[in-house]
Amino acid sequence: MPNAIEITGLRKTYAAQGNAPAKEALKGINLAIPAGSIFGLLGPNGAGKSTLINILAGLVNKSAGKVTIWGFDQDVNPRQSRAAIGVMPQELNMDPFFTPRASLEVQAGLYGVPKSERWTDELLELVGLTDQANAYARNLSGGMRRRLLLAKALVHRPQILVLDEPTAGVDITLREMLWQNVRALNRQGMTIILTTHYLEEAEQMCDEIAIINHGELVVRQDTRSLLSRADGKTLVLDTGGRVALPPLPEGAHPEWRGDGRLAISYPPSRIRADQLLDALRGAGIPILDVATEQPDLEDVFVEMTRG
Repeated sequence: MPNAIEITGLRKTYAAQGNAPAKEALKGINLAIPAGSIFGLLGPNGAGKSTLINILAGLVNKSAGKVTIWGFDQDVNPRQSRAAIGVMPQELNMDPFFTPRASLEVQAGLYGVPKSERWTDELLELVGLTDQANAYARNLSGGMRRRLLLAKALVHRPQILVLDEPTAGVDITLREMLWQNVRALNRQGMTIILTTHYLEEAEQMCDEIAIINHGELVVRQDTRSLLSRADGKTLVLDTGGRVALPPLPEGAHPEWRGDGRLAISYPPSRIRADQLLDALRGAGIPILDVATEQPDLEDVFVEMTRG
């Protein structure tokens, strides 16, 4: 199957309530997510990401458009489309008086998974909760509760896993454990959809990224191509101290940093690094060390969502 999810003309308008006017949260989204990929869905707060995820999960009814999940039209085969997707929500919503084992068993029952096909013990081991399997959820730490949410999203062995801000507020150890599990699931063929405000995570994890802003799809590209859209690099030089600078090519912006190094920002589409170095050498400025700084996903994100 080439695409795990296909979205065409998706719109969602929330009706007016009280003094609040009607709000169009999604404005005709067209998006195809390849099967077997790790796909990033990014956007500022209020961009429409949560609405889109809730529509995929069957928790919110769309106003218009078509959604196909693992080949099942959401309107024609709602049960099959929901069974193909698992969602790890951002909110820690769970029954505090259930144990992790009981929570997974109840969740599996809600999805109609026969007892003979349940893999509760394997899931508990996968997320590192074997020792806490019979402890009440109210006694689990915040990180352990996030692990339980991941396990609950996997009880019915979905083909697609949606991670909604999965590492918000968790420590480094849990974050590494989570990403190890996600990569392992992806290697087994599972499609992963990730929303996160930690853009370095999306940059490291995702094969492709889509950015949504004001309910519209702003850009969708593979991660490497998306990073190349930021036409800017920085040349960082150790000149042995502050010196008078010669004229530099138009578009280059020099700045002395607090540590005494010279940082020259420039657009590589118009200026080559050797032009900057030749200009400095020609003025007799010593160059003791050179480093470069590349733009990251945060730079692209800010540029794509500005305004």
